[in-house]
Amino acid sequence: MSNPDSFIEEVTEEVRRDRLFRLMRRYGWIAVLAVLLLVGGASWREWRAAQDRTAAEALGDGILTALELPDPAARVTALEALPATGEARGLVKLLIAGEIGAEAAPELRAMAEDPSLPLHYTHLAALKLVMIEGRGAAPDARLQTLAPLAEPGRPFRPLALEQMALAEIDAGNTAAALGHLRALVEDAGASAGLRQRASQLIVALGGGSDEG
Repeated sequence: MSNPDSFIEEVTEEVRRDRLFRLMRRYGWIAVLAVLLLVGGASWREWRAAQDRTAAEALGDGILTALELPDPAARVTALEALPATGEARGLVKLLIAGEIGAEAAPELRAMAEDPSLPLHYTHLAALKLVMIEGRGAAPDARLQTLAPLAEPGRPFRPLALEQMALAEIDAGNTAAALGHLRALVEDAGASAGLRQRASQLIVALGGGSDEG
C-alpha cells in the first residue's frame, strides 16, 4: 500500500496544478500580452534608434553636400531645404548665418536668447553674433555678451577671450585686453594657432612675449 503522507502530497500537488491551469486559462493572456509588449517595446526602440541613425547620417551628408556648393546663395538654399528639426535645426541655422553674414544678426540674437536650446548652441550663436557685428556693436555690449562664454570650463572660452580682448582694445582698455590675452595663452583648451595670435597681439600691445 502507498504511504498515506505521500498520497496526500500527490493529491495536493494535483490540486495545485489544476488551480494553476485554471488560472492560466483565465489570466494567461495577460502574461502573453506582457511578453509581447516587452518584446515589441525592445523592437520598437531598436527600430527607432536605427531610424534616428539613418536620419542623422542623411542630414550630415546633406550638410556636407550643401557646403561643397561653389555659390554662397546656393549653399544657403540647400541648407534651408534640409529636413532638420530640434537641435539639428539650430546647427543648420548657425551654418546659414555663417553664409549670409550680418543679415543673420537678428536670428543669431534670437538663438542666443532661446532657453529651449542647449547651452553650447546658445553660446555659439552669441559668439557668432559678436564676430559678425564686430565694431558695429559697442564694446560694452560685446563684453556683456561674451562674459558668460569666457567663464572657466565653457566650450568656447578661448574664442570668447580673444573677442573680449578685441572689444577692450576698441574701448581703449589695454590693460584689460592684455589680461584676457594672457588668460588665453594659458588656457589648455586653446589651439596652438589661437595662442600664437594672442601672443603676437600681446607683443603688439607692448605687453612682452608670453609665449612659452
